[in-house]
Amino acid sequence: MAAAGISVSLMQTLIIPVLPELPVLLGTAPSNASWAITATLLTAAVATPVFGRLGDMYGAKPILICCAVFLTAGSLLAATTTSLLPLIIGRGLQGFGMPIIPLGISVLRTCVPAEKVGAAMGLMSASLGVGGALGLPLAAAIAQHFEWHALFWFGTAIGASCLVLFVVMVPRLPPRSADRFDPLGTVLLAVGLVTLLLGISKGGGWGWASAVTLGLFVSSLIVFAVFGWWQLRVDSPIVDLRTTARRPVLTTNIASVGVGFSLFALALIAPQVLELPVQTGFGLGQSMLATGLWLAPGGLAMMLTSSVAARVAARRGPRFTLVAGCLVIAGSYLAGPMLLGSAVTVMLLNIVVSIGVGFAFSSLPALINAAVPMSETAAANGINALARSLGTSTSSAVIGAVLAGMTVTVHGHEVPSLHAFQAALLIAACAALAAAAVALLIPRPGGPERTGQRPKRAFISVVR
Repeated sequence: MAAAGISVSLMQTLIIPVLPELPVLLGTAPSNASWAITATLLTAAVATPVFGRLGDMYGAKPILICCAVFLTAGSLLAATTTSLLPLIIGRGLQGFGMPIIPLGISVLRTCVPAEKVGAAMGLMSASLGVGGALGLPLAAAIAQHFEWHALFWFGTAIGASCLVLFVVMVPRLPPRSADRFDPLGTVLLAVGLVTLLLGISKGGGWGWASAVTLGLFVSSLIVFAVFGWWQLRVDSPIVDLRTTARRPVLTTNIASVGVGFSLFALALIAPQVLELPVQTGFGLGQSMLATGLWLAPGGLAMMLTSSVAARVAARRGPRFTLVAGCLVIAGSYLAGPMLLGSAVTVMLLNIVVSIGVGFAFSSLPALINAAVPMSETAAANGINALARSLGTSTSSAVIGAVLAGMTVTVHGHEVPSLHAFQAALLIAACAALAAAAVALLIPRPGGPERTGQRPKRAFISVVR
């Protein structure tokens, strides 16, 4: 499951090395080519909570197989086209692979022995960051030595491998929930998420005060209001808002937004510092492949950290590891302005940030699972994965706006200034500190509300 999670998260960064060349390769405008990234973001955001809920209702294995089929089909479509629209559709289908991570956490919670479940779920949760970190150097190596379609043939092989692994190795578990599917809630959730994330991801290009961007945000607010009203009245909601609003779940998800924000900030800062020409006075002049190799140790550090974090959490509790991870991230970013002078120190910054993210990510499933009943494991972890994605999307918009707004001119081209990178590092540090502060509000395991168990009186009422 962890290998599948890492493989799926590779899809998020697989196309980044060829993104600047896509307008020429596809004969389209850069604004149109950027939909190759946006399509995956939107479908992953919608599919993650919905497929998590379906996994609770119908069993994780068939939903995992569906995710692998969509991932394989999307990769195959993108690998065999030279047109923009089929590529966007293929990238959108690839986004349906992202629910594999919360579904995998649900499988592990049931199948892994109690003494190993913490480390297993921690590794599964960290696979989201590990795959993203390892995807850049791997994709850069493929793009540099092969034709760009090889990236998607590689994705096709990954999807087919996941499909075989799910069919052969994942046990068929009984459904945890007897609820029925909520089609109206699913449509409302999809519309609300698409309008919100589309406004965040495209607002910089369209203009934050433009009628289109503001219209998307207002539409999202209205749709989510209707969605909340409906979910509180339907017998089988697609998202149990009462469970999601519990203090342990709510504070964990809010902290996850901050962790996702701080994780993605370095993915925007470090590659540019490494690749900018030395004539800027602060750029390090590295090639695309060299940049990926300098950043690859961060993914390995995150993977190794997850098992250490599980042992620490077993002794001190997952809230401790979440707070510790956020503080490590914040401290790294605060020291970041002093670590941008060489490729070695940028690599060191990336490793330390990745260690902090590994601690934080590894603690999230334990905190969520301790606060929800078994029948909502996959759905609750899907919402948590969505919270992390919301953090990365917001980070992309905010950090991108900072870097685009503070520039210097080098050889006739505008590039981000050193002050822009320093400001971005400070913003990321503040996000991590805010996540640590919210994590301190997570209650310790104890009463029925904190463990996700229903009070006895409510349970008797349900039985009656």
